[in-house]
Amino acid sequence: MRPVFADACYWIALLLERDQWHDVALRLFYEMAHREVITSELVLVEVLNFMGKFGETKRRAAVALVRSFQNNTNVKIEPVHTEQFWNAVDFYNSRPDQEWGLVDCASFQLMIANNIREALTNDHHFAQAGFTILM
Repeated sequence: MRPVFADACYWIALLLERDQWHDVALRLFYEMAHREVITSELVLVEVLNFMGKFGETKRRAAVALVRSFQNNTNVKIEPVHTEQFWNAVDFYNSRPDQEWGLVDCASFQLMIANNIREALTNDHHFAQAGFTILM
């Protein structure tokens, strides 16, 4: 099976039971148990930043989720490298007609480099960039 990319909105939907995408994310979580899930440090920064506004319990849940990836062989976290950052800045700059954020641009490049076509996300920017969104 080919790997799948996990965006911040997927992880957030898993963490927030009230999120409109929670049930979909939970179903996908079980469906993806046999596939390698790739995410990035940048995506996890977005998750942790977002969850900080929901209080101590959700903040700790987000940290526990991220920490669990250290021992999970199905989830691979791509580190942020200086070259990747500047390549994402250049990609971001080359698409002034898009509303894509820098983390999206870095994610697209990571997906291209790893030949990943599917994303655990509901972010339409991934579809605009030619990827299949699964949420």
